[in-house]
Amino acid sequence: MTNKLITLSELEAYLWGAANLMRGSIDAGEYKNYIFPLLFVKRLSDVYDEEFEEALEASGNDEEFAVLPEQHAFQVPKEAHWKQIREKNAEVGRAIQNAMRAIETANPRLEGVFGDAQWTNSNRLSNSMLRNLIEHFSMYDLRIANVPEDELGQGYEFLVKKFADDAGHTAQEFYTNRTVVHLMTELLQVKPAESVYDPTCGTGGMLLSASRYLKSKNKEHRNLRLYGQERNVTTSSIARMNLFLHGIEDFEIARADTLEDPHFIENDQLRTFDVVLANPPYSISQWNRDAWKSDRWGRNTFGTPPQGRADYAFFQHIVSSMDKKTGRCAILFPHGVLFRKEEVAMRRAMVEADVIDTVIGLGPNLFYNAPMESCIVICRSKKPKAHKGTILFIDAVNDVTKQRSNSYLSDENQNKITAAFNSEEDVVAFSKRVKIEDIEAENFDLTVHRYVERVLAGGGLSVVDAILGFKDVHLTMNKAVAHVLGSSAGPS
Repeated sequence: MTNKLITLSELEAYLWGAANLMRGSIDAGEYKNYIFPLLFVKRLSDVYDEEFEEALEASGNDEEFAVLPEQHAFQVPKEAHWKQIREKNAEVGRAIQNAMRAIETANPRLEGVFGDAQWTNSNRLSNSMLRNLIEHFSMYDLRIANVPEDELGQGYEFLVKKFADDAGHTAQEFYTNRTVVHLMTELLQVKPAESVYDPTCGTGGMLLSASRYLKSKNKEHRNLRLYGQERNVTTSSIARMNLFLHGIEDFEIARADTLEDPHFIENDQLRTFDVVLANPPYSISQWNRDAWKSDRWGRNTFGTPPQGRADYAFFQHIVSSMDKKTGRCAILFPHGVLFRKEEVAMRRAMVEADVIDTVIGLGPNLFYNAPMESCIVICRSKKPKAHKGTILFIDAVNDVTKQRSNSYLSDENQNKITAAFNSEEDVVAFSKRVKIEDIEAENFDLTVHRYVERVLAGGGLSVVDAILGFKDVHLTMNKAVAHVLGSSAGPS
């Protein structure tokens, strides 16, 4: 093994090659439980060696100086080092597990970071397969000189995406389309030293996006304070490893159910943040509705959601988590939250409280492996004076780029949405700022195309918008079209 700068394409092939070694032994959805922890141990070991060599050179070959804790970002006990794991031929799984626990013990801030994978279950992970994995990871030296933090972070994100592809529909629990995340961060314009919170953080992609946003603007990003909560043990561990591998250390990821047990409490009250970014699990039915009715943290300000849909519980938690002066949020939701009848009372209360700033309708297939249309809802604790009593609607349903089976927001799509969001002028057939009284006239339905007229190629209104112009929206589609056309045709 020689030390050399590893290209991103080499890194991606190397990481995905490790996953391929596991194919057929365990379910694809479980690859991440094993690959990410092994990658982290390898990185920690190689960086420790790099730091040791640098300290040795700086001290004139003083080995006692080179092993001092202050010379290393993380401690790697000798028995837990990758080199020691590599020498094991029997009970390899136990050796890996013991090494991970030793690293956690030596580094209190890494407690629990390796998750709870069953390394010692030889029926699932044979010695030979684990040996093959270890030899595969040993191909490269992952010291920072060979793999800078940004590049390793990109490789890590590549692997998260690949695992999401392999895992199928379950991926929505831990992966959000990164182009949508980038847009949400761009819209909120995160500032240096702000606090950023994701109550359902998955693998930490939204928190990382906030840091990347500042770096892309050449602004100080190291003083950003990042907070996340995730109920899944493995996913929360992956989020922590993800942030560490990106070189971020000022963060806190809590493992617990956000609705049942919010972790971030201050002075016996829900802690508040400057920025909240979230893609909550949509329409979950297994949640404690009875507890929400008398929520001890006072999050039920706008009402109690139906048992079958907890979306507005997450919505209210997020609004309650916004700083009273600087707070703003961007939430990725399915379109249903904008119009479902069973949630109209809560929607009305939120509109009348004037916390909803913008509703952006997005196209289909932007939720991971789910065809439904999505939307971004942006709220502010304190709206600009000119925006009070109004909501901006942006109809970007058709502004989605498709490439084979993938849908994403291109730079052009994102720039168009961002420009409309930042403009004080309406954009014909794309954006419109609407007064709350006009929303009340629509029974607090926030469906975007109720307020933004869609124009056909020929320049006229679409049939859908023509239909929505009539107050009797209870007509069937055929009757409504017949009504618009002035005919008496019934259902076909």
